[in-house]
Amino acid sequence: MIENTQRDLNIALINELAIIFNKMGIDTEAMLKKRIQVMGARVLVIGLTFKENCPDLRNTRVVDVVAELQDYGVTVDVHDPWVDADEAEREYKIRPVSNPEAGSYDGIILAVAHDQFRTMTAKSIRQLGATTHVLYDIKAVCKPEESDLRL
Repeated sequence: MIENTQRDLNIALINELAIIFNKMGIDTEAMLKKRIQVMGARVLVIGLTFKENCPDLRNTRVVDVVAELQDYGVTVDVHDPWVDADEAEREYKIRPVSNPEAGSYDGIILAVAHDQFRTMTAKSIRQLGATTHVLYDIKAVCKPEESDLRL
């Protein structure tokens, strides 16, 4: 009975995540197709600022993506070389990582198109992901065929 309840809760959670992500324009079915469990997944969000090549955190909507993921049991790391880590933690309770751990993320979300990220190859970005991972390219940094999803 406990296993059935857990399974039912996981299914309901995935359905709710799909609804939320669809409203945000993010296709969760890509993670499910690769058999990546969303709850408990580890995701790297690349970029936190309001716009590219600028340290300004005011009005950034990336924090909403981070919060939604965290609300559903996803461990989220944020990487943004433009951000003052103390300010991000003070304003949004997000402590950016300076060096994301290669090979450890189930999902990677390119959220801000800083020049540093535009000059990276999709292959080098994907090296941050686990063997099986999904690359969401929200800002069209990569070529369409190099990412799993893009807006």
